Amino acid sequence: MVKIIIIDDEDNIREALRDILEYEGYEVDEARDGEEGLRKIKNDNYYVALCDLAMPKLGGLDLLLKAGEAGRSTQFIMITAYGNIENAVEATKRGAFDFVSKPPDLNRLLISVRNAIEKYKLVSETSELKRRIYKIYEMVGDSDAIRRVKESVDRVAPTEARVLVTGPNGSGKELVAKQIHGKSSRAHMPLVEVNCAAIPGELIESELFGHEKGAFTSAIKQRIGKFEQANTGTIFLDEIGDMSLSAQAKVLRALQENKITRVGGEKEVKVNVRVIAATNKDLRKEIQEGNFREDLFHRLSVIVIHVPPLTERREDIPLLANKFLCDIADEYNSSVKEILPEAMEYLKSLSWTGNVRELRNVVERLVILCGDKINLDDVKTYAGQV
Repeated sequence: MVKIIIIDDEDNIREALRDILEYEGYEVDEARDGEEGLRKIKNDNYYVALCDLAMPKLGGLDLLLKAGEAGRSTQFIMITAYGNIENAVEATKRGAFDFVSKPPDLNRLLISVRNAIEKYKLVSETSELKRRIYKIYEMVGDSDAIRRVKESVDRVAPTEARVLVTGPNGSGKELVAKQIHGKSSRAHMPLVEVNCAAIPGELIESELFGHEKGAFTSAIKQRIGKFEQANTGTIFLDEIGDMSLSAQAKVLRALQENKITRVGGEKEVKVNVRVIAATNKDLRKEIQEGNFREDLFHRLSVIVIHVPPLTERREDIPLLANKFLCDIADEYNSSVKEILPEAMEYLKSLSWTGNVRELRNVVERLVILCGDKINLDDVKTYAGQV
């Protein structure tokens, strides 16, 4: 049942609002001042708080802020006397859902309550989805190598610094980029991913910067590029070592001037984008061979995070394998299977040329083809590395 709390120091106001809301079928709680209201909000899940602005001990504005700091999703409808309209407007700027004047108009109040309930549900669903996504992209491991990666992510994420993520294929470079974005101040804005190795060289500039109608034969309409799509957010340039030199020059200009020009266009478009790049190549070697611009390398590598291969953190394999067992069980809506100790030791001894991605594929194969207890013979048969 939907729970609503009324926070007001006037007994008659609380009584009148309680009668109205209980008649509508809501579960109603009360608090006589801001401190009591804050205590109850911290200890229970209220969809909506009808909160007076002027109260003893803790005013409505301060209560609103403290509830937000406590991480509560409760939607506040501020109750105000006529002379406090300016304060009520200030409350909405600080996150209150709405405000109503005393004495409240019944129809307007109920409409506001219903809308606030819908907002609470939407916020809660969004938070749950973000929690699940964050869990999916969680970096798993207790090895020294992965701890260093996690520490680097935690330090760099809140900044605006550009990051270059290096490491072999399948080691988790994309995961690091998503962690950096998810822990940054841009987390609520887009993370736009571009696989530079998957886009033909003649199309990479159009993909990154967009094009104008008629710019080339198949350009039948204007197209917005990835940099504009990522505006105010983050762009992740995966496998940047495979980008053409001409595209590198345009990326360098975008980083220097925070401007891009669409293919076939003349107008400069301002962009505010944080760039995270990744590569499995040795870019310094690529620079010596003339395949990568040194000035772009230095623009991208303000912070370098190296993701080690799985063979350099074998102690993390049991943690990763057990996480994959749980994830796959969730996907298949089945019980979680177990890899027996001897089988797990054998997994730790394999070469893992495909790194974490290969391990995930092997665990999924074992889940599909083996019984509830995955033994050594199962792993030797199905791991593909006998």
